[in-house]
Amino acid sequence: MATARFLTLALVSALTFIACANGKLSYANYAVYRVDITTKQQLEVLQHLESLPNGYTFLDYPAGVNMSVEVVVPPRQFLDMELLFHKHAIQHTLLTNDLQQILNKERPARKMAEGFGWDDYHTLEEIYAWIDDMVSQYSSVLSVETIGQTYEKRDMKVIKLSYKPGNKGIFIDANIHAREWITSASITWILNELLTSEDDRVRHIAENYDWFIVPVANPDGFAYTHTTERLWRKTRTPHNLLCYGTDPNRNFNHQWNNGGASTTPCSDTYAGPEPESEVEVSNLTTFIRSIAPNVKLSLSIHSRGQYVLLPFGYNNAPRAYNYQDLMQIGQRASVDMYKLYNKPYRVGTTADVLYVASGISVDWAFAVAGIPLSYTFELRDQGEFGFILPAEQIVPNAEELLEAFVAMIDEAKILGYM
Repeated sequence: MATARFLTLALVSALTFIACANGKLSYANYAVYRVDITTKQQLEVLQHLESLPNGYTFLDYPAGVNMSVEVVVPPRQFLDMELLFHKHAIQHTLLTNDLQQILNKERPARKMAEGFGWDDYHTLEEIYAWIDDMVSQYSSVLSVETIGQTYEKRDMKVIKLSYKPGNKGIFIDANIHAREWITSASITWILNELLTSEDDRVRHIAENYDWFIVPVANPDGFAYTHTTERLWRKTRTPHNLLCYGTDPNRNFNHQWNNGGASTTPCSDTYAGPEPESEVEVSNLTTFIRSIAPNVKLSLSIHSRGQYVLLPFGYNNAPRAYNYQDLMQIGQRASVDMYKLYNKPYRVGTTADVLYVASGISVDWAFAVAGIPLSYTFELRDQGEFGFILPAEQIVPNAEELLEAFVAMIDEAKILGYM
């Protein structure tokens, strides 16, 4: 029976693989459930389910008891999922029975020859072309560098904005998780503002700090979300016939695989076979080490949930030596973000306010690279759209994030960091 069940799961996954290979996966009639985890047994069941090549997509990792996760279920597996819920007394809510309808609202109809803008999401090629164009326009202050290539031989690009020598540095990465499109969209909008805004506050932070920005930290995965599978999260390194990718934000070499990560290759939180096994992560850490002595603020931009997160995330982690300062700066950012559109952002360590997670970039930047102010932003929203935020929210979301940057830099300056 167990063998037959595995073969069925493998067949489902293989069919999905074939469908993806032949074009973009449609999520028509795919359901999304919100699942409440109330017991350790339920947690173990869901963690096991998440690790298998079975066609389910967990939009949140089931990291602990007393949390909720969202699960995408293919139409042929509704009955199996309902039976599992019943067997283990798992409370659940059906959020939609046709995920494709929500995806259809994510992007407006593409208009021809309108150039790059922020009323739609863009492909990797479009983002890179826009960056090159901006470098041409602002060559006295803007430059772009390739810091290495991905597993699939795509360039990883970092942008440097510098108005004068002697500035302290700020490092930003976005889209390290492939499906989080709002992150690269927001960061490109902010870069444009740093170059063009006439707001005195924005001009101050643009001209008095050096900005190092990696707009797409997982190019292979990001490209795959555009061509094949919108909800893909990981890199694209193959592990076996059915399991591709490592979670790059579980692959950093600090407290690697110490909670909130998986050792199973099919899991969306697979930590990889060893720290920095992913060339994308190695490229990032090599570059960050090269600039770290002058960088005072590191920001990793993610979605979703509306959090400002500080070190640490791993099991039984201590408080950072400057925890109170980190909290004060994060809370200032949250307050100023809220003033704009009344969107609340919760502030705290990854482990305290989100979930246990290890091998993550924010912890590595703080503890290994020695960047004293290191944060993860989880952008909009808190459940309505999740990772498929409608394009009309790109600019409001980015405006909030820019307010956070202004606030953080100001508060950090008061505390003597900047």
